[in-house]
Amino acid sequence: MDNVKDKVVIITGASSGIGEETARMLAKNGAKVVLSARREDRLKALCDEIGENAVYLRSDVSNPDDMKALAALAKEKFGKIDVLFANAGIMPAGNMSELKVNDWISMVNININGVLYAMAAVLPEFNAQKSGHIIVTSSVAGTKSVPGNAVYSGTKHFVRAMIDSFRTESVMEGTNIRTTLIYPGAIKTELLNTVAPSETKSMVEEFYKNIGIEPDAIANAVLYAVSQPENIDVSDMVVRPAREN
Repeated sequence: MDNVKDKVVIITGASSGIGEETARMLAKNGAKVVLSARREDRLKALCDEIGENAVYLRSDVSNPDDMKALAALAKEKFGKIDVLFANAGIMPAGNMSELKVNDWISMVNININGVLYAMAAVLPEFNAQKSGHIIVTSSVAGTKSVPGNAVYSGTKHFVRAMIDSFRTESVMEGTNIRTTLIYPGAIKTELLNTVAPSETKSMVEEFYKNIGIEPDAIANAVLYAVSQPENIDVSDMVVRPAREN
């Protein structure tokens, strides 16, 4: 795709699942990818697979200095930044009555602060060049209330409200920064690995096993958004199994 070729795309949460498949798909279509995650061995293997159009930095989205270093690596290696795909996230589910406070804070640090820190790292570049594209992985949990996952749902609602407000700010300021929110449903990734063993987890795992779709469904959505002409902003996409209610 012409609008994808040679674009420089930062991807967080790139060591597995949606981030990994998106890196492959964008690179296959000519993009240059800058990969972030905490598992260096997986990042290295993915970069080795993709080749010269990929570079990685072992980094943590909840550390603002790591995100600044990631943006600097993109500039150093490829000379620019065109797209941020803020994809990293965790979902340690549970009713709030269980008082898993550490899990709550971890979700806030990664699902909310991780997006903000990544945006803060690229916005100076985007504002200066008056162009850029911010894509964020939300969730269908960011479109409704989800009992048993209240804090996770809350983090995804935050992202939805924040990005929508930011999009309006960008229009008013004339910075031409496009935004895309993607709301995945049941996608077969490692997200459920962050959920503690329980009867509920077993039920959800069986649900994902039976109707879940592969991460390349989301990668295709990212590719579609990135490939649009600069005057078109694909703002919201819900991508879920046809059998998911």
